Amino acid sequence: MTGPAPAEIFDAAAEYDRQVGRLVDLGYPVLALRSTEDFVAMLAPLRELVLTRAGSMTSPTTEGVPFVVVVSAGLVPASSSMPLTSVRGKPGFVSGDTTEIERFRPIAEVDVPGAAAYLLLDVERGSDLRNERPDDALVSIGARGRTPLTYDEGIALVTLHPGVLEKNHCFSLVASRCGDKRVPAIWISDGAAKVGWCWAGNPHSWLGSASCARRVTT
Repeated sequence: MTGPAPAEIFDAAAEYDRQVGRLVDLGYPVLALRSTEDFVAMLAPLRELVLTRAGSMTSPTTEGVPFVVVVSAGLVPASSSMPLTSVRGKPGFVSGDTTEIERFRPIAEVDVPGAAAYLLLDVERGSDLRNERPDDALVSIGARGRTPLTYDEGIALVTLHPGVLEKNHCFSLVASRCGDKRVPAIWISDGAAKVGWCWAGNPHSWLGSASCARRVTT
């Protein structure tokens, strides 16, 4: 009689290397005005942060991933990074004026590192918050001891884990606002990832609200 299959062991180091390799392949060093060597060196301290937490990490699923490497929007803006996302081979895009999304800034309730790059830990797309108004989802996320994602963090998530974005499982990014009633969101439009905005007081059955446990940097 055979016993149960051994649990899959998540290789955090390999996943970190995959994410950085993906960013390099997409041309992030050029966009960040750095050589490939300098870009990789800039991110290298994050690898140690991953390894110190590797024991508590689990393998990625469509609902969430253990960590995401984020290159700040100040270094690579959404107008450059969003077209590099790919869902089933189709490049992503920014709705309307490609610079409009960059008017959004982190809300006061979140502490976004000022570093050029940092990590999101224990990231969830927030499917259970579908059909909940973004304003209400912000309260729900905070009550769970979590923090919502900004628009550039959402782009980083879709760039490195495109499988989290599915029809009827898309997400708002309620940590970004621009002084009005709009909230950024990423959803699928014509088969591609699209970053645009929705109203903070309107629920959508196909939009959750993405969050993470925390942000860390060196």
